[in-house]
Amino acid sequence: QVQLVESGGGLVHPGGSLRLSCEASGITFSMYAMRWYRQAPGKQRELVAAIFSGGTTTYADSVKGRFTISRDNAKNTVYLQMNSLKPDDTAVYRCNANLNYIAYWGQGTQVTVSS
Repeated sequence: QVQLVESGGGLVHPGGSLRLSCEASGITFSMYAMRWYRQAPGKQRELVAAIFSGGTTTYADSVKGRFTISRDNAKNTVYLQMNSLKPDDTAVYRCNANLNYIAYWGQGTQVTVSS
């Protein structure tokens, strides 16, 4: 059974930082491209960052320079370090594992940026 379990969300003030984690089980993690998506109320789902099996990373323009995606294949975990958070970053963040168009999703973790 494949599971992706996110953690690390919460309430943070503008300018603050959070680190999200997504631990995978039931897949050969190192082979999968891993992505973080987010969706705010009333908005479309947005791809935030991706890291591929070889380590290449990509980011949405809205988070470049503030967010960093990384992976630890020994721990079957992908991370999203989020710095200089803004109210517009408020959303449910979900991780996604994809290999050859087979995709798995986590349940999501809420990130709220508010003063």
